[in-house]
Amino acid sequence: MNETRTVVVERDIPYPPEKIWRALTQPHLIEEWLMKNDFQAVVGHRFNLRGEWGGELDCEVLAVEPNRRLTYTWNFVHEDAAFDLKSVVTFTLTPTTTGTQLRMEQSGFRPEQRQAFGGAKAGWQQFLANLEEVLARTN
Repeated sequence: MNETRTVVVERDIPYPPEKIWRALTQPHLIEEWLMKNDFQAVVGHRFNLRGEWGGELDCEVLAVEPNRRLTYTWNFVHEDAAFDLKSVVTFTLTPTTTGTQLRMEQSGFRPEQRQAFGGAKAGWQQFLANLEEVLARTN
């Protein structure tokens, strides 16, 4: 059986989708809330996310629907299968009366990747808290 698990984090954010979209797609803003990167919001664009911990994620943009949905691969190559991650991250933005509901899904965690799954659950909470801080101080 090859079942995988998905981390889902949802947040209601008091800003319009357009403002959140900018923070999800502009490299200098992505660096402030996530990691250093060479991102471009172009389907097929390959980019890297470089963590402060010294690791590097290999990514490719899969879908771009401005102000609505962004999907990219999130792959970490490691010799230990428990950490060799091939996953997909999707951000979905839904307008609300008070701003936007942001939904982040990271899918593809294999059963033996309990530590990576747990790390992602905690990590995305922090990343999205960082995102809200960036949104609060940008136009």
